[in-house]
Amino acid sequence: MTSTAHIVVLAASVRGERMGRVLADWAGTRVADRFATHDLIDLAECELPDDQLLQPGGGTKTAIADRLDTADGYVFVTPEYNHSYPGSLKRAIDWHYREWMFKPATVLSYGVQGGLLATEHLRGVFAELHMVTTRRVVGLHAPWYELGPTGYTAPEPVTKAFDMALGELDWWAETLRVARRDRPYGQ
Repeated sequence: MTSTAHIVVLAASVRGERMGRVLADWAGTRVADRFATHDLIDLAECELPDDQLLQPGGGTKTAIADRLDTADGYVFVTPEYNHSYPGSLKRAIDWHYREWMFKPATVLSYGVQGGLLATEHLRGVFAELHMVTTRRVVGLHAPWYELGPTGYTAPEPVTKAFDMALGELDWWAETLRVARRDRPYGQ
């Protein structure tokens, strides 16, 4: 059964030599199997306004604001850089506020040790933005070893774990969509 939720997959790395987009493409195929619609936003292809224009609660409307706003939930594909997530992702998060509110997110992190410190740092940021982070997240340990000519080929346990995380994301997306519609939170 296909969910009616619209999910945004966000590729966080902007480095020239990166595998984030390859992993986001893989995640996008898994999302497409479960959800009616999805959108892939690659931060390497996005230009955000100058940070001097940033204000509490966001700032000037960005080129990706509407795409984020239409989402019922998010999949963040992020590397772990220096035991946290990249600055490019922090900028994208900070430039938006209302777009994230009362929506769920799951994290697909990667790195030498699976990138789970990036995930844990994101949980606190997401809570501040009224986002619900799924309990199930997936950390990819050295996924570059599973790269081939056609992209990333996930081991079966990784695919199973990610599909379980997407199941939880689906539940939260539907639950929070109904809540946003029927019982909007007084801001």
